[in-house]
Amino acid sequence: MAPLSEFLIFTGMGALAQLVDGALGMAYGVTSAGMLLGFGLPPALASASVHYAETFTCGASGLSHWWAGNVQRRLFLMLAIPGVVGAVIGATALAHMPPIWIRYFLTPYLLAMGLFLLFRTTKRKDRRQDVPRGTGVLGFVAGVLDAAGGGGWSALTVTTMVARGQEPRLVIGSVHLAKCVVSLAASITFLLTLGESKLHVVFGLILGGVVAAPFGAWLVRRLPPRVTTLMAGLTVLTLGIYNFYHLLR
Repeated sequence: MAPLSEFLIFTGMGALAQLVDGALGMAYGVTSAGMLLGFGLPPALASASVHYAETFTCGASGLSHWWAGNVQRRLFLMLAIPGVVGAVIGATALAHMPPIWIRYFLTPYLLAMGLFLLFRTTKRKDRRQDVPRGTGVLGFVAGVLDAAGGGGWSALTVTTMVARGQEPRLVIGSVHLAKCVVSLAASITFLLTLGESKLHVVFGLILGGVVAAPFGAWLVRRLPPRVTTLMAGLTVLTLGIYNFYHLLR
């Protein structure tokens, strides 16, 4: 396939993943990583490409939330510091594991993430401003799984924190800014262990995400939250089933 054709395909992947993320506030990484795996990229290269792109896309999003006053400093630190440690461990493990082992891990991970999004709680709870216990552990686990699986940071942290009564606005802002730091740590680790990724993959994901960002913002204002959650869950679950099918071949 010609490089231009591949670039356009990866741009489309980035746009679709950004639409899901913009409408739901999460799932960019796991959606784009799943599509890259389906396209045939090795798991480590797929995760590295996603994190290189997310360093820029999440950086812009996180800084926007910070300027808008949507970041709680203590929550950000409690997620970012353990998340960086987890991301380095996850990226290092992914870079040194045989590809077939990684696919055996990633396929059930995609299936679990799809089901997690489909059945995540939507009940309202009393909001709290203090940072709950176990937030550091959550950040570490999410960092490991995000780097090893190519995504899942926001799906795990946002859902868990909101379900425990945190203010959604502060959760989303703090999580997105922390994600920028975690993606940077994972990217540096991948760069040191794998070297440079395929640039047309990374640039395609970035371009698609930038182009689709305004449409994601438009979409989230018009679709009910349950509909966007269902769409994201079905997308990730389909990618997991697709990868499972290829493992059986």
